[in-house]
Amino acid sequence: MAIGYLTMQARTAHDALPLRGVQVTVLDDEQNRIYELMTDENGETGKVPLETMDKSYSQDENFTGTPYVTYNVLAQAEGFEPVYVSDIPIFDGESAHLPLVLIPMQGRQRSGEQTEIVVGAPAVTMEGEREPEGFFQDGESGQVLRQVAIPNPITVHLGAPNTAASNVQVSFPDYVKNVASSEIYPTWPENALRANIYAIITFALNRVFTEWYRAKGYNFDITNSTAYDQAFVYGRPIYDSISRIVDEIFNEYVRRQGQEAPYFTSFCNGTTTTCRGMSQWGTVTLANQGYAPIQILRYYYPDDVEIAQTNIITNMLTSYPGMPLRVGSTGLDVQTIQTWLKRIRQNYPAIPVITDAVGTFGDSTRAAVVKFQNIFGLTPDGIVGKSTWYKLSSLYTAVTRLAELNSEGTNLGIGTVPPAAVLRQGSRGQDVVTLQYLLDIISEYYPDIPAVQQDGIFGAGTRQAVTAFQGRMGLVADGVVGPATWNALYRTYQGIGQNVPGPNPDPTPDTGSSSFAYTVRAGDTLWLLANRYGTTVDAIKRLNGLSSDILQIGQVLRIPSEQPSGYFNYTVRAGDTLWLLANRYGTTVDAIRRLNGLNSDNLQIGQALRIPT
Repeated sequence: MAIGYLTMQARTAHDALPLRGVQVTVLDDEQNRIYELMTDENGETGKVPLETMDKSYSQDENFTGTPYVTYNVLAQAEGFEPVYVSDIPIFDGESAHLPLVLIPMQGRQRSGEQTEIVVGAPAVTMEGEREPEGFFQDGESGQVLRQVAIPNPITVHLGAPNTAASNVQVSFPDYVKNVASSEIYPTWPENALRANIYAIITFALNRVFTEWYRAKGYNFDITNSTAYDQAFVYGRPIYDSISRIVDEIFNEYVRRQGQEAPYFTSFCNGTTTTCRGMSQWGTVTLANQGYAPIQILRYYYPDDVEIAQTNIITNMLTSYPGMPLRVGSTGLDVQTIQTWLKRIRQNYPAIPVITDAVGTFGDSTRAAVVKFQNIFGLTPDGIVGKSTWYKLSSLYTAVTRLAELNSEGTNLGIGTVPPAAVLRQGSRGQDVVTLQYLLDIISEYYPDIPAVQQDGIFGAGTRQAVTAFQGRMGLVADGVVGPATWNALYRTYQGIGQNVPGPNPDPTPDTGSSSFAYTVRAGDTLWLLANRYGTTVDAIKRLNGLSSDILQIGQVLRIPSEQPSGYFNYTVRAGDTLWLLANRYGTTVDAIRRLNGLNSDNLQIGQALRIPT
């Protein structure tokens, strides 16, 4: 028989934290164990070969059987709910990468409910009507937004529009890869794959551009129902042939000449279902006849359609510079990716240390880029093109946001006893801030809980997150935070603290000088840090290889210390308490008291303390 391949990747918090030591079992359809695997420090298993059908069957629209073999995967880890992914199609010569999103157990929970994901057959095999509605089908106009932008993230409703299904937020490239893997066979000719991926990208951007669902009052951009939109299976594997193309063209779309709007690129399989748009099987025939992707698109859509590009990506830290960065590149953009890689390395220590001069793309920067690309399924060419830049930016945002949230939790002093207040839409105050923080940290680990703005005002967004949480926990989804909801929030938050591993200790090589790690918080500057810890701005910059004074929240710095290695000096600021300082610096209240000869817990702003290391 033919051979396909499968790799599993166990991560959490939007990929910010890899999960090491997850036990992964690969089973066949009769539940026979094929492989027993364990994830490494990147949360990844090795690539395993699996028997399947010859690829010729998946390229023949007249073949009536199943042109692949399916397998199942069970993932288990202490402190996390197990995940069982069934009916995974494996194709001849194709490598599939399965993301395993494990949910932390709640506090005091001994066993978790198993998350079950059914992948199933691609939508190209479906029967029945498929004629979704949309703008720009026959010269209609429904433009709402001023410009075409890549949504980062895109919000997907896991059901028909009017059903009480969950929403999930995913990056746009990951969404497109998922849809393409859920719609068609990855073994098709490349030009057929490209034509289908262009249609998938454009369909989604049309929904976003016209605010098709948002304008109707829904809180999502698109659904996963093929009766309305296009297939999407949250938690399914992605195929290499599809991933590679999406990384290259995720910001390109189809439009008519003279128009800005994405064309409404409806499609169906063209065999058991027909529609006014593109035939998926027809693209295979045309590709085999030598048609280029744009020729295939013009065969099914108007003759004047063209491929356009947008470089606008929402919520991006820094825009892609427009030219790939490679060995020999210099400047601020190189410094930016070096900063991102150094921070990401704290969570992914397999990424090698960058020893090149700041802002210079040398061999060590290239080695770090190649390893990053390997870990995240990008083409490992050592060149930072738009797909690698996008992923670096997204992951840097994820790891620094997680660090910032963890720091906020320490500052808030969440404690173990929930507030007694009953909160509802319209409530304000510190208890609302606590609620919003809990929802924010939980949203990092529960993909169906939306993040909220921590403004102390219980508005519509906070109510939406509360009802999503209540539904997830089997509570009455009324949007009112009473004792039952508070207790569930605290159990969930405590479970995250107990079960989720923290990032690795700072892996920067020892410089031989005395120093300690510090995570940058809101309001920090190099001048403030230098004065607080009795050092100089230049000393901090030298130790961390900084060429500017700009700091990022969540960035980890080494702070030089001239004191004996057992402690460092700290100047008390507004809001500091012994409990907060002990938790922030990994020590105890008693240890700080003893070192400073304190008889009470009272602190004064400006007071000098010794903090044990």
